Amino acid sequence: MKRLLAVLLAALMLCSLAACGGSDADYIIYSDNAFAPFEFIKDGAYTGVDMDLMAAIAEDQGFTYEMKNEGFDAAMGAVQAGQADGMIAGMTITDERKQTYDFSEGYFEDGQIMVVAANSTIAKEADLAGKKVAAKKGTESTKYAESLKATYGFEIMYYDDSPAMYQAVITGAADACFEDFSVIGWAIKNDGVALKTVGEVLNKSYYGFAVKKGTNAELIEKFNAGLKNIKANGKYDEILAKYGY
Repeated sequence: MKRLLAVLLAALMLCSLAACGGSDADYIIYSDNAFAPFEFIKDGAYTGVDMDLMAAIAEDQGFTYEMKNEGFDAAMGAVQAGQADGMIAGMTITDERKQTYDFSEGYFEDGQIMVVAANSTIAKEADLAGKKVAAKKGTESTKYAESLKATYGFEIMYYDDSPAMYQAVITGAADACFEDFSVIGWAIKNDGVALKTVGEVLNKSYYGFAVKKGTNAELIEKFNAGLKNIKANGKYDEILAKYGY
């Protein structure tokens, strides 16, 4: 009897562990882990424009999801590998990315801008000659920096996230970086980051929700339908206003 009880308890434990390893959510969604105001930690939990939009759209469309804030590069890799159903991470819609991903309708317009230390004398891209530029892996800002490298003759230093990139510029490990305007604007205004922007906002385009190309068409349809509905009922404007837009 004791032996039978032990076997039953062991089986129950295995079932419990198996359940813990899975997810009852309809979708697995990946996102960045440090890209305020779109995704960032506040009071021990992730919040931000993307987090709130995803929650509002899921509620409107009646689906559940599990959010994994693993970083931008990791999110792209997870979608491509089929480990994630989609990603929302301040991801710019581009023709190049459309070869790999299917995108929703654009939900936020932004562009890149050059960023330097608060006391820097760098005022234009030509001033980067012979200097070091920090770049966040996988982003449009990095792609733009790479397009300028040969023209102005600077070195690019790659980082996994925006905070590490900012710190490189602040400490002098790098002389400048390029970043999405709304994101660096938030960091300077709300986080007191000792940086400043120079020049004009470049390459304005829209962020979109993305899935692996040729898959999850239904999820894209739901996102688009939900986005349309929350724009119509005022929830979209309410979310943007929450973050100063």
